[in-house]
This record gives sequence, structure tokens and C-alpha cells, in this order.
Amino acid sequence: MNSVTFADQLVLPCGARLPNRIAKSAMTEGLADPNDHATGLHRQLYKTWSQGGAGLHISGNIMVDRRYLERAGNIVLEDDSGLSTLKEMTASGKVGGNEFWAQISHPGRQCPRLVNSEPLAPSAVQLKMMGNFSRPRAITDAEIEDVIQRFAKTALLCKQAGFTGVQVHCAHGYLISQFLNPLINQREDQWGGSLENRARLARRVVRAVRDAVGPDFPVAAKLNSADFQKGGFSLDECVQVAQWLAEDSLDLLEISGGNYEQLSLMGVEPTEVRDSTRKREAYFLEYAEAIRTAANIPLMVTGGFRSRTVMEQALATKEADVIGLARPFCTQANLPKLLIEKQIENVDCYENSLVLGKGFWGNNSPMSLIRAINNVGAVGFYYWQIIQLAQAKGIDPALKVFRSFLGHTVRDFKSNMARKKAG
Repeated sequence: MNSVTFADQLVLPCGARLPNRIAKSAMTEGLADPNDHATGLHRQLYKTWSQGGAGLHISGNIMVDRRYLERAGNIVLEDDSGLSTLKEMTASGKVGGNEFWAQISHPGRQCPRLVNSEPLAPSAVQLKMMGNFSRPRAITDAEIEDVIQRFAKTALLCKQAGFTGVQVHCAHGYLISQFLNPLINQREDQWGGSLENRARLARRVVRAVRDAVGPDFPVAAKLNSADFQKGGFSLDECVQVAQWLAEDSLDLLEISGGNYEQLSLMGVEPTEVRDSTRKREAYFLEYAEAIRTAANIPLMVTGGFRSRTVMEQALATKEADVIGLARPFCTQANLPKLLIEKQIENVDCYENSLVLGKGFWGNNSPMSLIRAINNVGAVGFYYWQIIQLAQAKGIDPALKVFRSFLGHTVRDFKSNMARKKAG
């Protein structure tokens, strides 16, 4: 049997087909209007990405409740008021013949203070991150049931809007991930304690989404392989949850890791990753191997892939069924075509240059403010490239970390003010 290559299709359990094995993982765009609706910037951005040749594109966070956002500028889909512009976005995002899925999400306690000063979480456990987040209150049983129904309704609206699938966000410290993490979920009811209880929300949401969209529509999930925090959600627990989600008719599981307090999702490598895994680049391949052994489900692995050889090896050895990339799409919109046609050996990588005071403080500075500026500045650099693509402009690789930090902070503040003014 021939080894799997980038260009090979993947048939999902529901019968849908991915045209190839390269996917753009979800990245927050921050491009919605003050009413939380899609805009012309989304249309241009996803048209550009779609023409780049990936078999699957996953949108940035589409929120299920406008009271709780990951950031101002998120698209919110809790009713049909924004369907017309969203349909234009999905049409543009499929011009390349790719699948275009919506990532649907609730931030839980990772809702910025400027959006809501009383966010929800499984328990009232404070998120400590530069004072940007208020202390959450514990979500009630009735609110949990409301969240489940909101995910189902948003998934159905996504289908009506023209998305070809949905991904439930169960990773990166968002609400469902918070329920899985015993450091955050300190409940003593049916939603806390044992892994079965902590996974109840994830399973209920996936089942409700499946019931809403039907058996032939792709339903995926993004799951942390681990939180990389002592006492947090572990690899063994991830393997069990993956098995359960596979039983719940999931079509694709994306493996990632970390949360806002442990920034694996932003390119800061988890401390438990072995040297051999670092040499293979992808942060989460080692964890994917364990999950594949236990759960019969197609796997998408995202995090750290930077060379064509490592990606091809992961596919050939079946460590991954789909290669997930995110930041490289911000600076190389046609990246999939370049990889499939073997025109490049390595993708653009600017992370190492995005360090304030490099050579003095370094990226592992014990000074929390410097580390925070580095992290937010690096994120801001890529957000700015997204804006450049959305405006049909060239990228700006010369942008420096401190300017990125300031620009991102100012843009988010302005977006919040515009949203508050719109009501």
C-alpha cells in the first residue's frame, strides 16, 4: 500500500471528503462589525486562503453567545440576523473547492474584562493573566443546559449559512476545556469530580450538535492532548475522552494543547515534550500516537509543523491523517500549493525574531511583563498579517514585537468601544 501524501483525499466517517491532507486550523480574526456579523474583510480573507489549496479551512471562533466572547471582533451566531453576510463569507471561502468548517465556541472564563466583567466558568477560579480577565462565577445547571442548546443552534445556523462542517472547540482553556480540567472544575455535582462527569459537557454538546445537523454533516472537535499543568487535564484522560467522542459520532479530532496560562497554543513548547519530539517539530505528535492507539477516529494534528519532510513523515507513518497549520497561513496564503507541488522545504517562520530584547531578556525571561509583551506581541504580529490579507495587501514581515503588542492592544480596545456603542 502506498504511503499517504499531501494530495490524497480523506473520507470521513460521515461520508464527506477532504480534497487533501492539509488544513488551516482556526485562528481568531477579529474582523466582525460592531454587531458581531461577518464583513467584507472576512470574504476577502477566506477567498485568499481558499485559493491557496488547503483541503480544509476552519474559521476563527464563531461564538454561541454574544454576552461572552473570546475578543471583540468575533462573529456571533445565536440567531439568523447575521446570516446574509455570513453566507457571502462561506461562498468566498469555498472557491478553491475545499471544505470550510465553522469553529463554534464559548470562552467561559477566558472572556476579557472589557467584554464582560462577570464571565462564566465551571467554578469561580480566577484566570491570572495581566488583569485582563475578571473573576468568573460558577455556571448554574440551567446555564449549562442553555450552553448545550446554544451550541446546537449555532451549528444548525452554520449549516444554513453554507459552512460544510462544524468544529466544537474543546481545547485551549475555553469553556468545555475548563470543564475537563480539574484545576478549574472543582464542582461536586454531575459536572465535576470524575472524568466521566468532567467530560459530560463535551459529550452532551457533541451529541446535541450531531442531532441538530444530521448524520451526513461533518462534526469535529478540537481537544487538548494535555493542559501541561500539574494536576490538570492529562494525556491519559485525553485518550479516554477521545474514545468517548468517537463513540458520539465525531468525524475528525484535532489534537492541540495548552491554555492561556500555559501557552503551548501560542508556540511556547510544553515542558513535558521530549527532545525527540522537538526535533520532529510538531508539539503534539507524540500525544497523537497514544490517542490513535485507543480511539478509532481520524486525527488532525496541529502545532509546530514547519518543514515539509516532517509533515510528510507524519502522514506516511499515520501519526496524523491531516496536517494542521495556522500561523504559516498568515504569511504564505498559498502554502498548501507550495507544499503539494514540493516547491518549498520549509514554511515561513517568524516566531524566533519576535522577541523583545532578544539576547538580553530572551524569550524565557523571568520578568512576567516582558514575557507577556513577547507573547501578545507575537500574536499581534500574525493578527496584523491577517488584516493585511483581508485588505488584499501584502504581508508586513518587518513588523516588530513591541509595535505589534501596542497595535493589537489598541485595535482590541477600539473594537470593544465600537461594540459597546452599537449596543
